Amino acid sequence: MVEFKHIVKSSAGLHARPAGRIVTAAKNFESEAFIYLDNKGADGKRLLSVMALGAKCGAELRFEINGPDEKEAANALKELCEECI
Repeated sequence: MVEFKHIVKSSAGLHARPAGRIVTAAKNFESEAFIYLDNKGADGKRLLSVMALGAKCGAELRFEINGPDEKEAANALKELCEECI
């Protein structure tokens, strides 16, 4: 399992467009991807699940990636987070 944290920097928070990009990227890998905000968790491959987190600017997201290509998936998601949220 690979974990990393990301602080939401976008003033709009984690809205539909970046959430969609994260889900699309996560679906490119076999590994499972989960995103946590406080006591809420989301399946990183389901758009409504990710958006239901309601992450606002300044929120700390914790990503958990588990599977055969977890390192590659984590790197791709980390890059994407830095770029869009």
